[in-house]
Amino acid sequence: MKFSTKRYLWNQALVVTLAAGCLTANSHADWRELFQKAEKTVTGAVGDTPSNAVLGELTNTEIIEGLKAALIKGTNTAIESLGRQDGFLGNPAVRIPLPEKLESLEKGLRAIGKGDVADDFIASMNRAAEQAVPLATDLFVGAISGMSLTDAQDILTGPDNAATQYLQTHSGDRLRELMSPIVQQATDKVGVTKAYKDMFAKAGMFSQAIDISSLDLDAYVTEQATNGLFQLIAAEEKRIRENPVARTTDILKKVFARQ
Repeated sequence: MKFSTKRYLWNQALVVTLAAGCLTANSHADWRELFQKAEKTVTGAVGDTPSNAVLGELTNTEIIEGLKAALIKGTNTAIESLGRQDGFLGNPAVRIPLPEKLESLEKGLRAIGKGDVADDFIASMNRAAEQAVPLATDLFVGAISGMSLTDAQDILTGPDNAATQYLQTHSGDRLRELMSPIVQQATDKVGVTKAYKDMFAKAGMFSQAIDISSLDLDAYVTEQATNGLFQLIAAEEKRIRENPVARTTDILKKVFARQ
């Protein structure tokens, strides 16, 4: 299956830009080694591109394998951003708030000058998410390695979040399953339950009318952490697809000049 010339060039530019944008990110040594090994796995079937090759000479297979490698680096960037101190807590876009059922309790605490109690609980949930997110590494590598020709074509010609949708479809449910016990361990380690009980103890009358019988904190943190991870991946994907500022190399300028 061949793309139109314009779309073909755009797709190639997307691959190069994804790789260029992701390569600028700082990496933790252990994650970098894992992702380098994954790159060899997903790109091993493709020979080296001749040094004098131009974008128009790249084959569909080379583009697809390049997209796989770029997506591996892209997910690594998101995981590194969130799986560290203040990765969630310090990012307003993905910061985990109190569950909706506890919003009135939070307002009450802040009204009586005890907002720090709510803040401690919020911080504990975000710390648990930060510890759990790196678990996504292996799962994403597996999903990307299993990408078919049709999958890649759908991503290349799809919407701004097509790659993110692919990852959600092929790894979202499994990611929640894997993260759940890790979140439970993390919530115990960082003291989420203790902070939760302290908050209720200090809320006084504000806590009396709140029904928390169906509130599963571990499930809530797991869902919020998973959503935050995919949200960050989608935002990065959209930025790369739409932002000309990211197209800084000579080859990208050449490709877009030919449109």
